[in-house]
Amino acid sequence: MKKIGVLALQGAFIEHIKMIKLLGHEAIPIRKAEQLGNLDGIILPGGESTAIGKLMREFDLKDRMIELIKNGIPVWGTCAGLILLAEKIKNDPIVHLGTMNITAVRNSYGRQLGSFVCNGKIKGIEGEFPMVFIRAPHIERVGQGVSILAEIDDQIVAAQQDNMLVTSFHPELTEDLRMHQYFINMIS
Repeated sequence: MKKIGVLALQGAFIEHIKMIKLLGHEAIPIRKAEQLGNLDGIILPGGESTAIGKLMREFDLKDRMIELIKNGIPVWGTCAGLILLAEKIKNDPIVHLGTMNITAVRNSYGRQLGSFVCNGKIKGIEGEFPMVFIRAPHIERVGQGVSILAEIDDQIVAAQQDNMLVTSFHPELTEDLRMHQYFINMIS
């Protein structure tokens, strides 16, 4: 059984916790730096990246998370979590964790009304996967060491670099457990 920390400051953390538990693993809501010990992996959920980034600084989580990621703990950022991990955010000077060699574009699919669901292929996952996009970012540039896992309409929506996984979409808002299993497999 793996012990997965889910950043629980804002956003869709409850849904990730449910998915991890459905797969038979322990999910820990993370709100304080001292909760970051003895974890096998960390999920950074969707939500509002600026708010989550600010709260990570206020609760002294940022530096400890950067240290853990650089030391190899598997981490998965969905939607806002992708933005948190990005080394660069287009048209935004603020970098949150900045550990992944990607450039993210915030809200590239427009406002809440521009949200949509589609099916797509993800490298390493058999068959079509349901993708829920809510004010989602996309990846404009991937640097050295980053593998593109999925594209929708010629935009990169999933990637992996070493111990870091990002998705623009929200697998936790579907009933499909395969993306969460993919992350668990990264830990193993």
